[in-house]
Amino acid sequence: MPRFLLTLALISSLTHSLYAQRPAYPPKFDESVKEHVYKTASDVDLKLYVFEPAGHTPSDKRPAVVFFFGGGWTGGSPAQFEPQCRYLASRGVVGIAADYRVASRHGVKGVDCVRDAKSAIRWVRAHAAELGVDPDRIVASGGSAGGHLAAATGTIKEFDEPSEDAAVSSVPSAMVLFNPAASFDPATLIPGEKRGGNFGARMGVEPSKLSPADHIDAKTPPTLIMIGTDDYLIGGAHQFADRMKAAGARCELDLYDGRGHGFFNLRPNKPSKDFYATAESMDRFLTSLGYLEGEPTVKEFFKK
Repeated sequence: MPRFLLTLALISSLTHSLYAQRPAYPPKFDESVKEHVYKTASDVDLKLYVFEPAGHTPSDKRPAVVFFFGGGWTGGSPAQFEPQCRYLASRGVVGIAADYRVASRHGVKGVDCVRDAKSAIRWVRAHAAELGVDPDRIVASGGSAGGHLAAATGTIKEFDEPSEDAAVSSVPSAMVLFNPAASFDPATLIPGEKRGGNFGARMGVEPSKLSPADHIDAKTPPTLIMIGTDDYLIGGAHQFADRMKAAGARCELDLYDGRGHGFFNLRPNKPSKDFYATAESMDRFLTSLGYLEGEPTVKEFFKK
């Protein structure tokens, strides 16, 4: 299968399966959530929604996790990762839900989504003192297409905005990826996979240029990937993890037996077992990096 057809399949499937139940856009959060415009592009202000720990002050130097929503680079909402942001804030981490341009609202290409993700990480690092964030402990995270964007910030060396200060790195310190589109290599597709759609040149560049697994080296940030064994993106996750190991970079591949795409989301009136499990895995990974201390408190927090 040609690379553009693989990317075509990713677009259609990511959009349909993850967003059968779509969080509201624009997101509506309570007054405790602070908004910052990190970039103006396509005549819109792109915002970061910041969830702070209790008693947080600008003089703090806390770790931060920046989440990018899923939706096939076509739709979606920063509200997707509100539960994870609120949980991390309860653990002393600054949780940040990032907005970025998508095809349905802004008519952009996938490469523009990558540009926005890199801008978001750079803005957080440049404004770390204002945010009370440690510039050396900024984590990129996201799900599905958003997982791709998070992975792209840690691997893709092109597509930084030329107007931004290149002296401030757009590379995160670590990555936490929820069933990401980690590779655009046709060989990673499950045999007989028939998902697809009318995509054409959606990425805006040759897909390999935006394929995280194709740009791994020894300096790629430590990474946690959480994915179901029945996810059609599982081949790309394995490829990414194998190439990280070959490069001498840390990558943990956390597999969830029998789970399909989007399994990690916290949805109303549905069991939260997988949400709890992935949030605890994220917590333990951040603890292993020295960003958190103690045992996860996911179930206790969400039972309040």
